[in-house]
Parts: sequence; C-alpha cells; structure tokens
Amino acid sequence: MARSRPRPRAKQSGPTRLVAFNKPMNVLSQFTDDGRWPGLARHLDLPGLYPAGRLDRDSEGLLLLTNDGKLQARLTDPRHKMPKTYLVQVEGSPEPEQIRALAEGVVLNDGPTLPAQAKQIAPPALWPREPPVRERQSVPDAWLRLTIHEGRNRQVRRMTAHVGLPCLRLVRWSVGPFDLSDLAPGAWRDLDPGRARL
Repeated sequence: MARSRPRPRAKQSGPTRLVAFNKPMNVLSQFTDDGRWPGLARHLDLPGLYPAGRLDRDSEGLLLLTNDGKLQARLTDPRHKMPKTYLVQVEGSPEPEQIRALAEGVVLNDGPTLPAQAKQIAPPALWPREPPVRERQSVPDAWLRLTIHEGRNRQVRRMTAHVGLPCLRLVRWSVGPFDLSDLAPGAWRDLDPGRARL
C-alpha cells in the first residue's frame, strides 16, 4: 500500500503572505503535476507559498495559500473549526427532511459529522465549468449552500450522497472571512493575513 506524502508546511520567508486562488476543475491542490492531472504551477508562480488545506481535483473554488506555517495551521486545524461554505449542485429535488438531515449532521463511515448550515438556493451566477456538468432532462437538479466546520476527505460529497442527493458540481465559495467574490477561475489575489486571526 502506497504511503501518502506528508503535506509541506509553509516556511516563513519575508512578511506573512496569504493568497486566494480560484482553483479550476481538474487541477490538483499541489504545485507539481502527477502525470495525469496538472498542478498549481500551471496557474501560479508564487515561490515559498503552500496550500492551506486542499480541494479535491474534481472540485472548484477557493484555495488559500500562505508562506506562514502558523497561519497555515490556523486555517486548517479542525480545532479552530474554520467555517467553509460550498455551493453544491445536486441531482434530485431536495426535500425538507434531506436539508434538515444535512443541517443536523449525518453519520458517515468515519463517524458523525458536526451540525452544518444547509439550505436550498437559486442557481448561482457561476462561471461555466470545463468540462460541463452532464445534463439529464429526465432528472431534476438543484443547488445547495452548505457550511461545515470540518475538513474530512470528500466530506460534502459524502454528506449529500448520504441523504440521497448525489453531487454534480462542488464549488468552495469561502473559508472563514475570505471568499471568491469576483475572482475568475485560475486567477489569484493577495489577502490581508490579519483577518484570518479574528
């Protein structure tokens, strides 16, 4: 069984820096390619910065990067319960009991999730996804806004699947006080690191 490589810790080099990046679909949350999928270096030339957390290859949206190990830990350590908000396109028409189950927490194979904020929303004005989500005229879809305070592997996808709403598209919109706002896919901007310590 292959051993996963430890995630690099950010090494302080110069003043603390925090960057927001809108990770496109099918880009890895690491700088190097893996032979099949491209890494962050295809979009970013930011020596000394490392991802604070990760975003699955098939997910899009906000990825934070920093050169400060303490800030990296502050953003990713589950003890800090940094809220993360996702916009989730799901297959099916959500029923009130499904939304309630997501909000109260569900029991996954690695244990129960913490209570979340969950509600159905109108389709958000997002950029087109590449490749596009496959549409099935015979099956409805809907959008949810889901805020969690954990960061388990593929947690949001597993939560929606658990209540019978398979995920079609997943966009991380915000982490703590930071969000995508008008950041286009593949683009980045500097943030105020002090806001992460509030």
